Amino acid sequence: MSRLQPGTAGYRRLLAALFFIGVATFAQLYSPQGLLPLIAEDLQVPPDRAALMISAATLGLAAGVIPWSYIGDAMGRKPAMGTAICLACLFALLTVVMPSFPLALVMRFAEGFMLGGIPALAVAYLNEEVSPRAAAVAAGTYISGTTIGGLSGRVIAAPVGEQLGWKPGMLVVTALAVVCVLIFLRTAPAAAHFTPGGTRVRAAAAALFGNLHSAALWVIYLQGFLTMGGFVAMYNFLGFHVAAPPFSLPIWLASFIFFAYLAGTLSSPRAGALAARHGRRPVLIAGNLVMMAGVAMTLIPHLGVIILGMVVLTAGFFASHAVASGWAGASAVAGRSQSASLYNLGYYGGSSVFGFLGGTFLHAAGWPGTVGMVMALALTATVLVALVLPRN
Repeated sequence: MSRLQPGTAGYRRLLAALFFIGVATFAQLYSPQGLLPLIAEDLQVPPDRAALMISAATLGLAAGVIPWSYIGDAMGRKPAMGTAICLACLFALLTVVMPSFPLALVMRFAEGFMLGGIPALAVAYLNEEVSPRAAAVAAGTYISGTTIGGLSGRVIAAPVGEQLGWKPGMLVVTALAVVCVLIFLRTAPAAAHFTPGGTRVRAAAAALFGNLHSAALWVIYLQGFLTMGGFVAMYNFLGFHVAAPPFSLPIWLASFIFFAYLAGTLSSPRAGALAARHGRRPVLIAGNLVMMAGVAMTLIPHLGVIILGMVVLTAGFFASHAVASGWAGASAVAGRSQSASLYNLGYYGGSSVFGFLGGTFLHAAGWPGTVGMVMALALTATVLVALVLPRN
């Protein structure tokens, strides 16, 4: 059976299914981000500790992507993804009923671990079922769903949280995720180009570690680690920056800055199309440079310029991410889903590490400290791409 081609019903169903599961995953993952000032105030913790509500989940996701890649090999892509997202919704509910902050963090870690099944398998599922010529564009469409999820989780949770508390804010997002999960389960086509099967330990190790023999793949994985870490740090602590003088924005109004995520919704499929036409490397470098320009703009003490800077950095980041995530699967030298999982391990590991450290830099040097950290991360990623990755 031939692979799915653009314009066919199966192709549209697959992209719609991946779009909605992307929304469900990332709405839940980042729903506390717009609530961090409320969480810090309610639980009497500093900003970097409040940010652990994000870092615990992204750390869990980083820990989960590799195990879920093997579960997906054994169960099949769609059944594994359905199981993972349903369990994630359960742990999201448990998070808000925990009686203490440490227990809530444990539940967020478990929720993240379950969410790891989606990015671990989505790109592999896509690359297996879609025509190779359409894979880059299809990956960009999936990434656009993740941006809508990230946006909706933030902008829905924050206004509800300011009125009713941060826990009801997170619950509303979980309800949205459940609806999206039902759409995914109904829409996603069965795999036609992958047969589930068990993997022996030696073969499993070869599928994972074989990819680490490639210097190019190392750079792709580091691209996710460095740029995602900086991106999450910007969004984690921007709320604290604009809530303080001279801006003094209320939480509900500050959450509107997350509409900058729409720039990523537009740039990710566009980046996929440009990569298919001009090659991945120049588009990846250009995305990083655009991201750095946006980061620098947030240093200007004018709210309009800061918002524009967030739009620019978001467009640049998601353009790079759409290219790099698809490249990780397409360039695998061993297991394809394992290569995608190694990329996601770096991606969410960076989110956990630098999403926390951004608060340390904020405490030490204010907003310029956080910005300086992010600029250094993006510059390092860009230099590595330029020096190591092949032109074609």
